[in-house]
Amino acid sequence: MKRCFLVVIDSLGVGEAPDAKEYGDEGTNTLGNVAKYVDGVNLPNFNKLGFGKITNVKGMETKHIGTVGRLSELSIGNDSTTGHWELAGLITKKEFQTFPKGFPSELNDQIQKEANCKFIGNIHASGTEIIEKLGEQHLETKELILYTSGDSVYQIAAHEDVCSLEDLYKICKIARKYCDEYNIGRVIARPFKGSIGDFKRTYDRKDFGMNPPDETLLSYLFKNNMKTYGIGKITDLFGTEYLHDYVHTEGDQNGLDFLIENVISGDHHFTFVNLVDLDMLYGHREDPLGYYKGLQLIDNGIEKILKNMKEDDLLILTGDHGTDPTDGKTDHSREYVPFIAYKNNGKAEYIGDVEGFTNVASTITEFFNLKNIFPGKSFLKLI
Repeated sequence: MKRCFLVVIDSLGVGEAPDAKEYGDEGTNTLGNVAKYVDGVNLPNFNKLGFGKITNVKGMETKHIGTVGRLSELSIGNDSTTGHWELAGLITKKEFQTFPKGFPSELNDQIQKEANCKFIGNIHASGTEIIEKLGEQHLETKELILYTSGDSVYQIAAHEDVCSLEDLYKICKIARKYCDEYNIGRVIARPFKGSIGDFKRTYDRKDFGMNPPDETLLSYLFKNNMKTYGIGKITDLFGTEYLHDYVHTEGDQNGLDFLIENVISGDHHFTFVNLVDLDMLYGHREDPLGYYKGLQLIDNGIEKILKNMKEDDLLILTGDHGTDPTDGKTDHSREYVPFIAYKNNGKAEYIGDVEGFTNVASTITEFFNLKNIFPGKSFLKLI
């Protein structure tokens, strides 16, 4: 039985994209700059697969056992949604709307009226910083914290003692309905707990995204009787319609545990994984040391994956954008993402820099002997 594991290491950029200047992201290289910051990385499985071949990574060699290269994004924007959709074969040409100065009162008023709530904040901010800044007021007034980032996101934060998870999710569902009119990519519930001066966001975050407007790799495989499995925030970005099974994860270790279990004994043809901690915990918080520790955790997981892969398995490691924790910004960075493909007894080719995340969908489509309906080319013959 053929099985494919597509693992998106959220925010793992590998060098400024050709159009990085348009996004103010010249000089970014999430993996390379983290390696410089820690004066060289010890990531033996990243190393042997070939991450050191595709970009300059201090501590890595250029030898590789996988087929490797870098992919640049064709979609407009710099977001998890556009990145994942393009990996799944769907190019986004209409940019999701961003609101660096806050959301319009007309939108907020509609949501507050139907949800019977009130907002404070409504600014561009780091999620950890805004709950420290407005957390005390939130506890006193019971008003929910509204904020955004450089992405197209409508984020609502609430302390679990003020607003239950169930109620916060209901409010976000209402917001999703009105945000569609403004072409906002995601509404995100951001629960937190703790006391003043020691607030902590929880893993009960939930994204309410727009459904893909056209065919994606998930829907195509599902309609062709392939058994599909989503691990992590895949459901937040694609919905659940074309997933036979899916699981919400509490951090990357939890996600890796589900993935490794599936590699060992799973019967899904296609497993789509998002590992979000590097982005959420370290990239946006400008914590390169934490980012490196997160990479080490993933590297340990990759070792177990490689050890348990079967003869007909295909593993693809990639990213959806960058979030360089050394660039002085808290937002995503427009970067190349890695294309690292590995099969037991497979080839070890270097494909260089290639346009289009969609090549991933095309490669997986050919792997399952299906007609390629996506705007990309397959690298299967090189793997």
